Amino acid sequence: MQLGMIGLGKMGNFMAQRLMKGGHDVTGFDPNEKAREALADAGGRAVDSLDKLVEALKPPRAVWMMVPAGRIVDETVAALNDRLGKGDVVIDGGNSNFKDDQRHAGLLSAKGIDYVDCGTSGGVWGLKEGYSMMVGGDEIVVERLKTIFEVLAPGKNKGWGRVGPVGAGHFVKMVHNGIEYGMMQAYAEGFSILKHKDEFKLDLGQIAEIWRYGSVVRSWLLDLTADALQRNPEMEGLAPYVVDSGEGRWTVAEAIDLDVPAPIITASLIERLRSRDTDSFSDKLLSAMRNEFGGHAMKKE
Repeated sequence: MQLGMIGLGKMGNFMAQRLMKGGHDVTGFDPNEKAREALADAGGRAVDSLDKLVEALKPPRAVWMMVPAGRIVDETVAALNDRLGKGDVVIDGGNSNFKDDQRHAGLLSAKGIDYVDCGTSGGVWGLKEGYSMMVGGDEIVVERLKTIFEVLAPGKNKGWGRVGPVGAGHFVKMVHNGIEYGMMQAYAEGFSILKHKDEFKLDLGQIAEIWRYGSVVRSWLLDLTADALQRNPEMEGLAPYVVDSGEGRWTVAEAIDLDVPAPIITASLIERLRSRDTDSFSDKLLSAMRNEFGGHAMKKE
């Protein structure tokens, strides 16, 4: 199947390579010349404009977007709406908000352009291991794209599926990432407790390796944690600053809207925000309050 791809960052290029190995013809566009060169070096066809990308594809066209969520997706969808026609399909494989998907689908449908949202997990390991894909869209449209998902997935009939209408794919991926936040936080806190038990002088890398086999807490995330601890057991050179992609925030907001308690995911998100406050006013004020009511000592800078 012929496929156009917009966004040739590391993950986009890896997906293109997997698709080409599976027999698909990939033409890609990215404003970054080096990204286009990477696709060309891998055997794909790279073009330097959106117009050339659309011209290179035979109708009905399929265009896969791997661009940052928000404004850039909005602009890309608007540009494709001006260039594509009835029967073509746009697939958003990035991390868009499901509400944006519904809005984009409404815009494109006026011209008969179909829209599919594909929540994609697998990161840089996807080229080797395959991608987990949660797909939202019309059943007939998803079925037409089936061979694309089968090639990208870990197996033809595993690791991917249509989970519902437009928006459902990214909604499921959003909750997936919220769960990921909680799992990561639990591992981080557990290993931190182990590290602070000085009397036992525990080897965290060794413990991670033990837990990888037979333990009820074993997971791919633990495998990756074990690798990180083997390479850098003291986390030297790393700042205690954790970014977030936004999906944890969306998950917490949806939980509130749906009256669903999600204390673990919420706490893990708050901890990420806390990691960025290197000069915490709230902690200083807490210290001052303790001093005010109890005369407790305060640590000075």
